Amino acid sequence: MRYIDAKENMAWADNLKTGVLRSALNSMKPLKQIAFLVAFAGLNPTASATLYQVQIDQSQWQLQSSPFACRLTHQVPEFGSAVLERGAGEAARFWWEPLQSGLIQGNAQVYIAPPAWLANRSSVAVESINIDNANSRLQLSDMGSAKVLASLRSGLQPTLNAQSSAGETVKVAVSAANFAPAFQAYSECLSQLLPVNFNQIARTAILYPPAQWELSQASRERLELVKTYVETDNKIAKIYVDGHSDNQGRRLLNRDLSKRRAEEVTRYLVQLGVNEEMLVTRYHGERYPVVPNNSADNRTRNRRVTIRLERLE
Repeated sequence: MRYIDAKENMAWADNLKTGVLRSALNSMKPLKQIAFLVAFAGLNPTASATLYQVQIDQSQWQLQSSPFACRLTHQVPEFGSAVLERGAGEAARFWWEPLQSGLIQGNAQVYIAPPAWLANRSSVAVESINIDNANSRLQLSDMGSAKVLASLRSGLQPTLNAQSSAGETVKVAVSAANFAPAFQAYSECLSQLLPVNFNQIARTAILYPPAQWELSQASRERLELVKTYVETDNKIAKIYVDGHSDNQGRRLLNRDLSKRRAEEVTRYLVQLGVNEEMLVTRYHGERYPVVPNNSADNRTRNRRVTIRLERLE
C-alpha cells in the first residue's frame, strides 16, 4: 500500500513547477499548453488520499482453471484482491474484493488511468458502483468488465475511487504488469470451458409436433450438450427423463405417446454414452400440463420431454 499525503503532493508539485513542467510545456502545441496549465493550476497540494497498489515488480496474476470457470486473481496489498472470471456459458466478470466489508462505502467511481509513464493521457470513466456492505464484492456490469479487460490488455490501470468510512478518499489501482502472460494462459482455459453451466442445463425441455415422438436435429444437439455436461460434472447423480403430452385425443393414447417420447430421449442419451444407471425414465400422458391446453401455442409447450439433472452438493 502506498500513502499519498500532503507533504508528498507538495514535493511533487514543486518538482513539476521546475524542470518537469518546462519539459512538458516545450513538447506541447499552444492549445495543449493551455489545457495543461489549466489542469495544473487545479492541483491541490494539500489534498490527501490513500492509494492501494502493488509495486510493479511484485505484480502477479494467478490463474485458477477448470471446465466450469477460468479466474485471474490480482492481490492488492492491505486492500484485498481484484478478480477477472468467466464461467461456463457466461460473460466475463470483474470485481474488487476487500479483505473486510466496510473498508469503503457510498458510491464508488471506476475509471481507466494511464500508467505513470503515460501520465499525459486522460483517464476514462467506466461506471459507478453503489457499495453494499452486505456484499463483499464490488462487481462491475458485463459492459464495465469488458472495458476493464480491454484496458488491462492495453497496459492501462483500472482504478476504483471511493470514500473510506472515515471520509477519506481511497483509490485502489489494478496493475497491468505481468497481465499479458497470465491472459494467454487464461485464454487457453477459456477454450476448454464447457459451453453451458449447471443452471443453464439442469432443466431441459424437448418439444414435439402433434402425434410425434422422434427427435429433431435441434433436440439431438441439446441432448448432446446434456451429455457433455454430465460426463464432466462428477456431482451429477441422476438424470430424470419425463414424457408428457397435450390433451388432444384419447387419454390412453396420449400416455403411450408420452412413453415413446421419453424412451426415445433415454435411448439417445445412452447411445451418446451416458451411463444407463443414472437415467430414470417416466411418462405421464396429459396429467401434468405446464400451461392450460386452451390454445395451439400452449399445447405445443405441453407436448414435451423434460430432462432434469440431480446434483449432489
